[in-house]
Amino acid sequence: MTSKTEEGSQQNARWSRRGGGRELERITVNLTPRSSAALKVAVELTGDTKTDTINRAIQLYAYLEKVIRDGGSVHVREEEGAELQRLRIVG
Repeated sequence: MTSKTEEGSQQNARWSRRGGGRELERITVNLTPRSSAALKVAVELTGDTKTDTINRAIQLYAYLEKVIRDGGSVHVREEEGAELQRLRIVG
C-alpha cells in the first residue's frame, strides 16, 4: 500500500515532468457531453488527472494545427495492419 508521503512524491514528480510549478492560469471550461466522455476515457487510460489530460490535449492540438497549417499532414493507423489514414481536424 502506498503511503500519503509516497503518493505526494509521485504526484510532485509527475507535476514537474509536465511543466508544473510555473505560473498557472486558472480557467473554466464547459465541456459538451461528448468531450466530457472523451476526457473520462483519457483519464482512465492514462491514470493522469483531468487537469494534466486537458493540458496535454491542448498542447497536442496546437502541435497538430501547426503541422497542418505549415503544409504537413498527420496520419494514424487505428490498429496493427490497417492502412494509414490522414487525420483531419474538423472544427
